[in-house]
Amino acid sequence: MPAARFRFGKFLVSPAHRTLRREDADVPLIPRYFDLLVLLVAERHRVVTRQEIFDRVWADVVVSDGALSQAVRTIRRCLGDDPRESQFIRTVSRHGYQFIGVAVCEEADDGPLPDPQAPTDDLARDPAPGPPADRLAPLVDRLLRRPPFAEATDDERWDAAVQLHLLGTAETLHRLDDVAGQAEARAILRDARWDVPAAGPVALLGSPRGWSAIIYLVRLRLRRAAAETWNRSGAAALGGIVSGTIAGVAGGVALWLVPESHAGANVLVALGVVGAVAGALGAGGVGAGLAAAEALARSARVTALVGCGALGGLAAGALAHATVRAMLAGMFGRDVPAAGGWVEGVVLGAAAGLGYALSTSPLPGGGLAAPRGWARLRSALFTGVACALAAVALTVAGGHLVSASLDALAAGFEGSHVGLAPLAHLLGEDGLRPVTRTVVGAFEGLMFGAGLAFGLTHRPGRLRNRAIG
Repeated sequence: MPAARFRFGKFLVSPAHRTLRREDADVPLIPRYFDLLVLLVAERHRVVTRQEIFDRVWADVVVSDGALSQAVRTIRRCLGDDPRESQFIRTVSRHGYQFIGVAVCEEADDGPLPDPQAPTDDLARDPAPGPPADRLAPLVDRLLRRPPFAEATDDERWDAAVQLHLLGTAETLHRLDDVAGQAEARAILRDARWDVPAAGPVALLGSPRGWSAIIYLVRLRLRRAAAETWNRSGAAALGGIVSGTIAGVAGGVALWLVPESHAGANVLVALGVVGAVAGALGAGGVGAGLAAAEALARSARVTALVGCGALGGLAAGALAHATVRAMLAGMFGRDVPAAGGWVEGVVLGAAAGLGYALSTSPLPGGGLAAPRGWARLRSALFTGVACALAAVALTVAGGHLVSASLDALAAGFEGSHVGLAPLAHLLGEDGLRPVTRTVVGAFEGLMFGAGLAFGLTHRPGRLRNRAIG
């Protein structure tokens, strides 16, 4: 049976044609916002929770709560709806949204639609329709905060940028030449174009006041994504704690079971704690870098993820190295220069960024990648393998990961049972030689990358008791 299209008031919603029409004129609406409108109309008999909206409309990405509020505001404008006296979309405080338009008629969505007239929308006709050739003028004024839109909010400016892309990116950019406020306007247009598949390019480098536009764009994205970046780095750190604990306990079990080892069962706890701390520091730092890359750089995604992953690894590695050395020097008067540090962090962070970039899809509408099911497991495995290969390269080059650093520490403390010599003997070596270093390093890298990616791609639940705009 064909899917249904919906008629209410002057509007027609056709999921098959992905079209919203007012009378016989198309109303421009970006894809995810259209999907939200269809969901609300189709489920009009009930309140649709925010969590369900995120799971169904933004199923492949994590976006901020503000993205949903912004989508609802835009839909309301397209329908001519007033949130204070709503005729179509009702906000159910602390819960979600419901479509309340009366007399919704359903019909089969398998036939052609009548030819549309020129596109129209409430934004384009505010404050007055004006001649057809001047339909962009009020939107440009809103984007630039020129009278009568001097008090336009950031969301209203972003909505205006979306509508301008739908009506013509090139013409909009032409109207911004040599006008006051063009740097901010270009930055907003650049940010909004990712939500409009038909949008044209918005170059910043080489444009008038290009560097000012770039700086404003970075500030804009940082401000919008700061909370989500923080949450994602926390999720990555949690993934690192779990995988680090598993790796540490696994190493402890191996040492405990080797006949010639003197390690007792307590080594499982000790190595588990070490693995958890190392995993939290490393995955938290690299995860913060990867989340920031997705928030800031929607173009050149692979380069951004590799670079920011390396920066996050540098910070985490340097912090871990300095902390361990300070603790050992303060408590035992020992210095262990062989302990891993920023170089290892840079290499592993870059590898994690590359693996994550190649195993998750680019995000045409923005947001942070959140694959599910097998796609999430594949991302974790791919990132883990990339980190394992990087770890092997580090060990061959003489680098020190957690296990090699522990072995170096054990050599400096008589009676320590965390040295890797017993494991090396099982591999036919008399100490931490190439084969042992390679096997142990590959296992560490695999667990680190897999835990980081699995935690980073966690899709957080939304608290039901949060206020809704």
